[in-house]
Amino acid sequence: MREDINERAITFGKHICDSGNTVRQTAFIFGTSKSTVHYDVSHRLKKIDFNLYKKVNKILEKNFSEKHIRGGNSTKNKYLKIKKN
Repeated sequence: MREDINERAITFGKHICDSGNTVRQTAFIFGTSKSTVHYDVSHRLKKIDFNLYKKVNKILEKNFSEKHIRGGNSTKNKYLKIKKN
């Protein structure tokens, strides 16, 4: 069981490094909760593969710093879509 969890954390980490996806996007792709993905890549991965953890952490920090921009664009698009209808 523990090996499966470690493999899952590594899989999530590699996916985030390769794609640059957010935790939410990764959770959707793998069919898990975002809490699971976040815990795996921020806590478990640190103990399993520190180099991969550093790469993932850098991407997650970038995503975190951009989230207000993504949210604003999403809201803007929502109201533009409503206005068209």
